[in-house]
Amino acid sequence: MAILLFLAAGAMAYVAFLSYQQRHMPVARTMMLIMIGAAFYASGYAFEVLSDNLREMKLALQIEYVGIPFVSTLWFFQVIQFTGTAAGYRKRLAVVLFAIPAAVFILHLTNEAHHLVYERYLLNEDARVPLYTTIKGTWYRIHTLYNYLVILSGFLLFIPMYWRSSRVVRKQIVVLVMGAAVPMLFNSLFWFGVTVDLTPFGFAVSGIVYAWGILRFNLLRFTPLALTQVFDTIRDGVILLDYKDQIVSYNAAAEGVFPELGLTKHYPADVGGVLSGSPEVVERVRAAVIGDERFPFRRAQASRSKHYHCSLSFIYDSGTPIGKMLLLSDITELKENEVRLQTSARQLSELNAFKDKLFTVVAHDIRDPIANLVSLTELLGEELEASGVEHAEVFHGLQGQVQNTFQLVENLLDWYRNQNGRIVFRPLGWNLRQVVRQSISLAGHKAGMKQITLTERIGENIMVRADKEMLDLILRNLLSNAIKHTGTGGTIEIGAVSEGELVVVSVRDNGSGIEESTAAAIRLDGPFASMPAAGDDTGSARFGLVLANEFARIHGGSLWFDSVPGRGTTFSFTLPRSSGDGDASGDVGGGDGG
Repeated sequence: MAILLFLAAGAMAYVAFLSYQQRHMPVARTMMLIMIGAAFYASGYAFEVLSDNLREMKLALQIEYVGIPFVSTLWFFQVIQFTGTAAGYRKRLAVVLFAIPAAVFILHLTNEAHHLVYERYLLNEDARVPLYTTIKGTWYRIHTLYNYLVILSGFLLFIPMYWRSSRVVRKQIVVLVMGAAVPMLFNSLFWFGVTVDLTPFGFAVSGIVYAWGILRFNLLRFTPLALTQVFDTIRDGVILLDYKDQIVSYNAAAEGVFPELGLTKHYPADVGGVLSGSPEVVERVRAAVIGDERFPFRRAQASRSKHYHCSLSFIYDSGTPIGKMLLLSDITELKENEVRLQTSARQLSELNAFKDKLFTVVAHDIRDPIANLVSLTELLGEELEASGVEHAEVFHGLQGQVQNTFQLVENLLDWYRNQNGRIVFRPLGWNLRQVVRQSISLAGHKAGMKQITLTERIGENIMVRADKEMLDLILRNLLSNAIKHTGTGGTIEIGAVSEGELVVVSVRDNGSGIEESTAAAIRLDGPFASMPAAGDDTGSARFGLVLANEFARIHGGSLWFDSVPGRGTTFSFTLPRSSGDGDASGDVGGGDGG
């Protein structure tokens, strides 16, 4: 019997070693203390069996009582850790729980002085084991009742956790329950007349069960509490069902979707009975075959329709389906945003249709009359100037305003065609000198009115890859802007230089330059909507420059300017070089600089 007890102590020491390897977890540290206490109990009882006199027996009892008072309470404290009970005040609870075990240990250590644990020892003349029969004292009975109380409390804590846990966690709970139930069962044999204490052998069985749980079910390798907390706190609703389509467990989010889950007191419960108010979900669950299934679900809650995306999956154990998991993801906000986006898209479509009609009116009913007005003012201005009519200069100012307005309308329509996709980007290879000379020819009349000299200094072999219409618009806007701000008799020069794979085109004038306040007003990195109001002379200019910058960006380049007030301004932009493929330069008419 002593040999068996020593073997049992060794088995419990091995479990303590396995627990020590997982010592970073509080529940594993507690398991280690349980097994150490039980090992002292078994080894002490082995020495008691081997004792030949009362003194040796009392010494063996002292060894036993290193573990006896604490093992049951340590197991209960492990259950508290495992289930997550009293997480906020667990240290204070430990002090209360271990008060009686600590008192029993001290009272047994000093038992000769008061005999509160063992009143006396009687020699057992009829049997070798035990050598002495002990007459129990008051504190022995108190400790016995306390042990049964804490073990029963541990069982009660496990019951609700067992029903709401997954299959793996349930197996771990069974292992821990067996670890306490077997020693308690062996100890209860005292009540049936057995004089030999078989409790240490019960702890030996517990040690074997714990070792099996650690090696087979990963007991102490992960905290089931963490899995339970994830299950309870996940935002998606989760309902677990067994192979009979009975609801086994659910989390708080699932109860938010189906409040009737909380009205059912006992689980497992048939899904049809619990979710009778949602027959479409019940039908999907019962009709599911092997494989995942997804379906939408809508339910009215508090005057609001809630939308869910449901995913029904099978749960497998060793390749065999043992149940199902219903996952409910709330997509109400996504659905509401979708409706809002559809409404916004419809409104935007209506606004775009109105914008198209508006620009159609601008193109036909506004542009043409202003173009006619420009022609009339030019003819009338020439006649007034030839006849020497007084206040002809005032009329020239009016003529300039009309021309600026026409230019603004032209730029606006060009921008609209670009934004509306009407201007298609078709880059081809062009001879830059020929394109620039054509633009100079078109701007020559306007420059001649102010006796401005337009020149180009571009190598005849410089080729660029550009969209002809966009390039013409860029040059037209930059030349128009330069003519406007260059005084009578001034000069405007267009040049170009190659820099790697790019060509830098510049339009330089010796006009009045740009004041700092005006330069801030025509920043090229801001939206055109922030341009000055109509009537401000920089309005049409800035709009044209922003449009030119946009077309330069489409080509993969950019547009910038440098200006010195009183000395002139240089606008520059970049275009990609062309090797001559797809050369369309022969289609361009040319004209020499004026």
